[in-house]
Formats: sequence, C-alpha cells, structure tokens
Amino acid sequence: MDHPLIDLINQKIRDAAEAGEFDNLAGAGKPLPKEDDPENALLNRLIKESGGAPEFVSLSRDMDRLRAEFREATDRAKRRDIMKDMSMLEAKIDLARKAYR
Repeated sequence: MDHPLIDLINQKIRDAAEAGEFDNLAGAGKPLPKEDDPENALLNRLIKESGGAPEFVSLSRDMDRLRAEFREATDRAKRRDIMKDMSMLEAKIDLARKAYR
C-alpha cells in the first residue's frame, strides 16, 4: 500500500528536478562513500549527529559519578555499597568494550 501522499511527493520531486534544484549538488556523479556497516549506516549517522555515544562511554560517566560519591562518602557502609556498585559497573564496562569491538 502506497503512502497517501505519494502522488504529491512525486510531483514535488518532479517540480524540483524540472526547476534544476538537483543540479550541481555536492558529490554529484561520484560514488557514495564506503560504509563499514551499510545496513546500519543511517542509524549510526543519526546517533553520531545527535551526540550519542557507545554504551561503555556512558557507563564510564556513571563510574566517574560513583568515584566522586565514594570520595565524598564518610560512612563505611555507604562506601562499601558504592564499592560494590563500582565493581559491577567495571564488569559492565568491560563487557560493553568487548561488544563494541
């Protein structure tokens, strides 16, 4: 089933082509750049442009936060809990780095 606006979309494209709006575009006549992961090229570009980061990067930020919490904590029980969280987070970071490669 076609999009309900397909005729309008096609007409807009035809009008733009006839008006020369597609002439002299950057990269015209050149091959598309080689992609390492062509199936996810668009998704990867959108993530990159929106400031997304691999999982291990965001987990590392969490680790920095926990380290700061640990430095400020004075209660032994609280410090022990933070150390447990840090240990678990270290394992997650390691797994995320391996998965990223």
